[in-house]
Amino acid sequence: MIYPKKIKAKKSNIIVKILLASSIIIALILIFINKVTTPKFAWAAIVNAGMLYTWITVIYAIRKNTNIAGHILLQAIAISSFAVYIDYKLGFSGWSLNIAIPIIIIIANSTMLVVTIISHKKYIKYAIYQLIISLFSMLPVIFITENMLQDKTLSVIASGISILNFVICLSLCTKDFKEAIIRKFHI
Repeated sequence: MIYPKKIKAKKSNIIVKILLASSIIIALILIFINKVTTPKFAWAAIVNAGMLYTWITVIYAIRKNTNIAGHILLQAIAISSFAVYIDYKLGFSGWSLNIAIPIIIIIANSTMLVVTIISHKKYIKYAIYQLIISLFSMLPVIFITENMLQDKTLSVIASGISILNFVICLSLCTKDFKEAIIRKFHI
């Protein structure tokens, strides 16, 4: 075979449209929950801004055919560090551990999942970044086991999403990953 097999453009467009529609539905549900529960604090706007950023990053990567996994990793670590710093400067009420880091982890894993689905044949290019993001995503587990959180809901959701993302990525790319290991280590 001269050319490698690729995902059909029509199939990947359908996947992107389904994921985009589900993101819009989730954004609307979050706005509704925000208005009902805490109308004075617009936390849904922060989450929706993160989802918008995710989609801008993913669409850029798809159109430019770039490897954004390294950028996702660095941005997730930088934004998490910045959130903890701001929380610390404001007297450390714990919102960075309870809310910010789990949301950042969810967004990073969602971005990696979409990129993996769209270009799973290039998984080897960013497999190491996926593994590091998966390790970074275990921070909420550490927070839970060390009793550092007042509310564990978002941390449990973030950990579940990161495990699910890792399993999906491995299931989509196991054959390619195995072939790359065989080529690399001559097994």
